[in-house]
Amino acid sequence: MNNLTQKHEHTDMGASASGTDWRRAMSDHVAYALLVYTGLQIFVTVKALSEGFSSLLPYVALVILVAAIIPACRWFERRWTCLNDEEATDPAHAASFRRDTIALWMLAIGLPFVLTGLVKLIFAFA
Repeated sequence: MNNLTQKHEHTDMGASASGTDWRRAMSDHVAYALLVYTGLQIFVTVKALSEGFSSLLPYVALVILVAAIIPACRWFERRWTCLNDEEATDPAHAASFRRDTIALWMLAIGLPFVLTGLVKLIFAFA
C-alpha cells in the first residue's frame, strides 16, 4: 500500500472515529450552495425578464456570479480545506463551521434576490 492510500484511509478512519470531517462537509455545502444559488439566479432572472426587464439582465447576473459568488465560495472552502487531519475532525470547530455554513447559505439564497432587485432598480432609473 502506498503512502497516499494509507493517508487517505487514515483520514477516513479518523473522520469516522472522531466525528465530522469539516473539510469534506464544507466542500459539500459549497457545492450544494452553488447549485441552489444558480437555480435561484435563473428563477429570479427569468421572472424579471418576464416582467419586461432588459435582456441584458441575465448577462449582468452572470458577470456578478463569476465576480462575486465563486470567489466567496472558494474562500469558505479554502478556509476549511487547509486544516490538517487532526484539526479536520476536532469537535471544537463545530461553532465556527456552523457560523460559516449559515453565512454561506445566506449568501447563496439571498444574493440572487438582492442582485436582481439592484439590477431592476438600476434599469428603473436608466
